[in-house]
This record gives sequence, C-alpha cells and structure tokens, in this order.
Amino acid sequence: MPKLRGEAFWRETLRSAHYVVAPMVDQSELAWRLLSRRHGAQLCYTPMLHAQVFLRDANYRRENLYDEACPEDRPLIVQFCANDPEVFVQAALLAQDYCDAIDLNLGCPQMIAKRGHYGAFLQEEWDLLQRMILLANEKLSVPITCKIRVFPEIDKTVKYAQMLEKAGCQLLTVHGRTKEQKGPLAGVASWEHIQAVRLVSSTSLSEFLLTHWILNRLYSGIEEQTNLCDRRRIPGLTLILSFMHLFIHWNRKAVNIPVFANGNIQCLSDVEECIRKTGVHGVMSAEGNLHNPALFEGRNPLVWEMAEEYLEIVRKYPCPLSYVRAHLFKLWHHTLQVYQQLREELAKVKTLEGIVDVNRELKLRCQEEIANQKEGEKPKEGLPFFHWICQPYIRPGPKERCRENGDSGTEKGVRGKRALEEEEDGNSELLSKNKQKKKLRNPNKSFDPSLKPKYAKCDQCGNPKGTKCVFNMCRGCCKKRAFKEVADCPGHGLLFKTKYEKSLSWQHSQRGIQTPEISQRGDTEVGETAVLKEAGDSTG
Repeated sequence: MPKLRGEAFWRETLRSAHYVVAPMVDQSELAWRLLSRRHGAQLCYTPMLHAQVFLRDANYRRENLYDEACPEDRPLIVQFCANDPEVFVQAALLAQDYCDAIDLNLGCPQMIAKRGHYGAFLQEEWDLLQRMILLANEKLSVPITCKIRVFPEIDKTVKYAQMLEKAGCQLLTVHGRTKEQKGPLAGVASWEHIQAVRLVSSTSLSEFLLTHWILNRLYSGIEEQTNLCDRRRIPGLTLILSFMHLFIHWNRKAVNIPVFANGNIQCLSDVEECIRKTGVHGVMSAEGNLHNPALFEGRNPLVWEMAEEYLEIVRKYPCPLSYVRAHLFKLWHHTLQVYQQLREELAKVKTLEGIVDVNRELKLRCQEEIANQKEGEKPKEGLPFFHWICQPYIRPGPKERCRENGDSGTEKGVRGKRALEEEEDGNSELLSKNKQKKKLRNPNKSFDPSLKPKYAKCDQCGNPKGTKCVFNMCRGCCKKRAFKEVADCPGHGLLFKTKYEKSLSWQHSQRGIQTPEISQRGDTEVGETAVLKEAGDSTG
C-alpha cells in the first residue's frame, strides 16, 4: 500500500483529527493517552524519545514504545529528537511498525535541548533539517511530520514551514512561541504566525490582507454607502465576489499540508476560536490537557474523578511512579495550595498504593469542604471554579512571580537562589529540604558561604586546580599536558613518563631474551645435524 501524504494522510490515517494531545516528556505515557482518548482526544503523541538512545538501547525501546503497544492507542505519532540524519532514520525504522507517523522535534526550548543540540536549537540549520527529512521521507513506510516553534518574524516562519514541506514533511504543528518564550517568560502564543503559515504566502501577506479587506467590504454591501460600486447595477456581483474570495484564499495558502496549532489552549472554546481564526486542521494541547483531561469534551469534572480513573488505568498499564506523581500534582494543583501537608505527603510516597491513599484523603477533604460550604460562596484566589474542579492553570509572568514573593519587581527586589542561600546562614527554618536532610545526617555541617574553602584556579580553564599539581592545573588540563609532554604529575596520579620508560625497558629486555634463544636454537640445530651425521657414518 502506497504511503499516504498530506491531506489524505490526515483524513484517512489520522481520521481527520481535530483534538490532539501534545508530546510531553514523562507525561504523555500510555496510561495518560488512554485517559485523554476516553475524554475527547482524537490523536496522541508519545513523549519525546532520544533517537540515539532508542537506537542503541533495547531496554529503552521496550520501556518507551514496544511494551506500550495497545490497539486502543491509535492513531499514534512517535516523536524523536535528533541531529543526525542516519541516526534519526535508523531509530525511526525501529519504531515505524508501532505508530502511524514519525515526528521530528524542532520545538523543545529547554536547556537540555541546547546542550544536546536538538529541538528548537536546530531551527537555523535548514540544510541539516532538509537532509534529515528527505532521508526519512525516502526510507520510512510511514509519513514524517514536524513540530516547530516560530521565529519572531512572520515571513521567516512561513519560509521555514515551506522549506520543511518541500523536504517531505507531511504534517506541521506550529507552536506560536519563539524558543526564548518558556517558563515564566512564556507569554502568549502568536496565532498570527500560525495563521500566516496556514493561510497566506509570506511574499504577498500585505497584498492579501488588503484585498481580503476590500472584498469583505464589497461583499457586505458597504459599497452602497461608499459609492465604490452599485450591486443593483451589476447583476451577480455577490456571486462573483464570493468566487474571487475563495480563489484568492485558496491560492494564497503558504503550505499545502495539514497544520496543527499549539499554544493558548486552556478550554474547548479556545480550541474552537483557534480553528476559526487560524484555519488549522487541528489544535494541540499540553498544559491544558494535564490540568483537565476532559478539555476536549468541553467540561470541567471533579478532580478526584479524573485522578481515580487515571490510577485505575495505571494499574492495568504500569508506568514509573514519578509520572503518576507528576500527573496528580497537576490535577490537584489548586487543591494542594490549600492542603500543603498533603502536598508534602504526595511528594514523599514511594508506592502506587501510597499515592492512592493521598488521593483518597484529598477527596475526603474536598467533600467535607463541599458539605460545609455556605450558600452563595464563590471560589477564592480569583479561580473560575472551586479548587476541587479541573480547570486551567495560568502560569504567572516574572512580575506576578515577584509580587507573589513580596518583592517590588525591580532589579533590586529580585533575589536569586544564591542570595537566598546566603541568607540561610545555617538556620534550619530557611534551609531547603535537601539541606535539612544533610543537616540531619551531619549536625555539625554548616552552609555559611563564608566558611566555604577558597580554591586556587587552574591556569588553563579557571576550574579549581590540584593543590599538588606540578603544572598548577585542574586534573583535566593536567592530563592533556602530561600526555602531550610525556610527563608525570604525582599530585594527580598521572605517570605517563614513568610508564613510557617502563615500556621501553621492557621492550629492551624482550629483545635481550629473544637473542640468546635464537643462538641456542641454532646450536641445537647444529648439534642435531652433527649427531645425525655421526649416526650416518657409523651405519655406513
């Protein structure tokens, strides 16, 4: 069967999916995908997988994909991060029989992606991306898709999308934020960028918008007021304008492959508005889905209903306990702000049964609160619903975070982690939990920065140098220099010169041993020849 492409792939293989669960590291595992599908999700992605690890580690493949094969979990797209065409394709070949498409992650903005050189940090390397997608499109039996972040410039974003389509990408997910927009600086995603990728060519964006505006004015009858023209004197003008509008709309599409939008999705009304404004085929949700798995159903259920259903699925399809704990922290986010003690208990439990017990206790606390609720009482802390109802979490920006901490938001008021550590000065009430544990193990331990030992720096790189190093360097730099100069550094236990001299003496001794053996063997052969000769003479 030939590989489906573009619109046909979206319609037939993906079953015209509009509601999509995003790839989320350690969060979009099988159990969560099944829960989301029960409540409206039509397409799911696996968590991002590392192509290099997937290729070399059979256990990684089994734990993250092979053991999770489930007929209910389709359609499914497997996402990889990679920066090498051959590695990416070889990993995808091992995964293609377990999914409906392979996605290349070009949107991860985290520091680990920067260090590993993948995700959004490849968006400037168009030649590399073209080679990766071309090779994947040629070798794989399933379509190749991409998830990207936008550039600040709309024109460049559109050209980026067109390049990926030309290379062989069959579906594009556009996250309307730049790679710098993350964490407290995430801000609002730009649907304008997504709309430009979906609807109009960057080379004629202004022309299209102007024409679109004029035609809409004409179509709505405003021409009668502005005397632009008179529809009564031009029969069929409305029909002609409609066809012109459709023709321009069709011919100004930037890409001819399906496009999904990602960003600013907190409820079903956001999904509908995004599709209406951008014209995308589907909408992807990440954080909105984590806080309310029933988002695509358009309802806000009780938190414990979703939590209990998820825990039942986990019993059938186990996953690491850290995944389960993280999901409950998201689901119970607003409630855990009220019951801090239960928050700590949830963080400490070591078994699934322990998590179930905490979940049950949270449910009982909420039910008790509901029973004692006064008539006409409204949600606190500015929430749209009471804290025991699934609802979106609005991430505070930098200024809001400063105000929450009691700071003014000015440069003077913003205090970093290092400054807070200096204030601790050994006070157990201000110490972090990790430091409190260390204090329990060693009561005499002090975290006063002034008592920390001062280290001399390496002459080469600035790291602490070895106190007994003959080169006044750290171990790494010392090792390189000692190897290059065939020298010893007893302070770091590096004995390149000593070992080299021992090697030479051993080679000399071996040559000395081999020489007598040769002469002895020669004497023996001469002796044997003489004996044979004597034996021959006596017989004669």
